[in-house]
Amino acid sequence: MSDNDRNEKREAGMTVTDKLRAAIVGSTGYGGVELIRLLQSHPDIEITSVISSSSAGAPIEEGFPHLTGVVQRKLDGVDAAEIASRADVVFTATPSGVSAKLVPGLLEAGLKVVDLSGDFRLKDGAEYEQWYKHPAPPAAYLEQAVYGLCEVYGERAAGVEFISNPGCYPTATLLGLVPALEAGWIKPDSIIIDAKSGVSGAGRGTSLMVHFAEINENFKAYKINKHQHIPEIEQVLTDIAGEKVTVTFTTHLVPMTRGIMTTMYAGLNGEHSEQELVDLYRKYYAGRPYVRVREPGVVPATKEVSGSNYCDIGFATDSRTGRVTIVSVIDNIVKGAAGQAIQNLNLMMGWEETRGLGYTPVYP
Repeated sequence: MSDNDRNEKREAGMTVTDKLRAAIVGSTGYGGVELIRLLQSHPDIEITSVISSSSAGAPIEEGFPHLTGVVQRKLDGVDAAEIASRADVVFTATPSGVSAKLVPGLLEAGLKVVDLSGDFRLKDGAEYEQWYKHPAPPAAYLEQAVYGLCEVYGERAAGVEFISNPGCYPTATLLGLVPALEAGWIKPDSIIIDAKSGVSGAGRGTSLMVHFAEINENFKAYKINKHQHIPEIEQVLTDIAGEKVTVTFTTHLVPMTRGIMTTMYAGLNGEHSEQELVDLYRKYYAGRPYVRVREPGVVPATKEVSGSNYCDIGFATDSRTGRVTIVSVIDNIVKGAAGQAIQNLNLMMGWEETRGLGYTPVYP
């Protein structure tokens, strides 16, 4: 809220709040609902609008009974001018292809935007169209969007108007690879990524792939060498390495609700022990509270970060093959989506990075 808006409210005898007014577009998806859960505890944010194009006018508890008494409002429709009248910042938790059309209008209306879709992550519009199969957003907006991998590019977020939130798989993968790649400890042309996600990563829509009888007691590889997160991962690794990096990236669907584990394999440049890797990563992530580097020989599991904004990383080196195995785990809906989006907003606003995110993992 601007100073002029506050003064006008005071003159009219209205209550003035210093909280940032937030709207959530895509409030009926898992990412949007998780934003609602997390933002309820943020001391500087007030949710003023929950928005869904498919359920406008319906109370949000109709689709999500667990929000009964938590968010006491009906879902709004998608209208940039109406959103701007109620909000200072908008989280767009929409499917790919939707944000590309919506975000320019929100930015033109003077709103800050944190976009959780994949529409603005790739800087090359042609590459976006190749992988996402949608028309690319205007190049000016691709250039404006700051890629919000907090622990790597966090200093770029301060004071900006528009952040593109990273994907869930790229978040776990990149946090696991960047320090070793930047240090020159792993060979850029040797990276293989074995990634696994809980079913919530497929979204709330129905499909045969996530049908209970299909996924229960089952383990599926999908989109082999075709996943839309491949160019996002390669874009960042190329930036870090200073040379073109291509990876082998295979995704799997696991019969659990939340969580991502990426197991990464790379050839080592020289000999580096597990303790040396731990020391390197702890130095790189010093002061970044949401990356926890495990002791040598300790490998993290997805349940150990469930419901939290943490990324946990562990290592195993193999002197016989000259390779390192890096294991990185996150909660795909929190650190992989809503939690990192709030972390990005905190950085954007100059607030403490941990504001509203002090959640201990849910265990067991």
